[in-house]
Amino acid sequence: MDIGFIGLGEMGGAIAANLLTAGHRVRVWNRTPERAQPLAAAGAQVVVTPAAAFAGDAVISMLADDAALRDVVDAALLDQAPRGFVHVNMATISVALAGELARAHAERGLQYVAAPVLGRPDAARAAKLTIVAAGAAEAIDRVQPLFDVIGQKTWRIGARPQQANVMKLAANFMLASAVETLGEASALLSGHGVAMRDFLDVVAGGPFPGPVYAGYGAMIAERRYEPALFKARLGLKDVRLALAAADEVSAPMPVASVVRDSLLDAIAHGDGERDFAVLGEVAARRAGQTPREA
Repeated sequence: MDIGFIGLGEMGGAIAANLLTAGHRVRVWNRTPERAQPLAAAGAQVVVTPAAAFAGDAVISMLADDAALRDVVDAALLDQAPRGFVHVNMATISVALAGELARAHAERGLQYVAAPVLGRPDAARAAKLTIVAAGAAEAIDRVQPLFDVIGQKTWRIGARPQQANVMKLAANFMLASAVETLGEASALLSGHGVAMRDFLDVVAGGPFPGPVYAGYGAMIAERRYEPALFKARLGLKDVRLALAAADEVSAPMPVASVVRDSLLDAIAHGDGERDFAVLGEVAARRAGQTPREA
């Protein structure tokens, strides 16, 4: 397929590289052109405007947040896109913006699919992302071959694109809550002289298996927050989006409010660019355990 790709951060760059490896023609654009060079060396065509990427069979966008997406995918860009064209947005954005984009595309005869992904950059590089897709069935059918290349499974969860964004926000809220509780548990254990590593051996091999508790728990135990695979400032963005979506339907999320405040604490202490696991440091500071014993 002839694909445009907009947004070449760690996730986007890895996804685009897998599409190239699978033999697709990929045109790439990034606000910072230097990020496109490794893909150019792998065979991608680097274009100088987002409009040049909005052509061919489909375009995938993977931009950081609502502001970045609004800045790039505006009315003028959509007006020049070929009719029937499929735009796949893989970014984690607000439910409100997802609805706006769905309407804006439909008004112009364009197909819009929301397909946020679950997984960190290592999963993206290994083509083991979980893809949550929503939109018109025929539009998803057209881009399913792309999803098969970059992910291990695609879940189709509705005809309205914003449904996929709600699911992604709910999943990221649960992840944030798990990391918050790991940090608090670590502070509790440390206060009583129990090693976090010993605790993880017990719970990760028993009632809490899987990469979230074992992976983030180990990072907290080792105070290993760099390189950041999921930055704290992006975690804060996602928790805020979840709270905003909850406000729309009057769904109280008291735990999300606690996690938001913990992430604000991390950012206030200069940890916004460190990994999400830095919530362990927030819990330690609150308990007067800085530097904290492992």
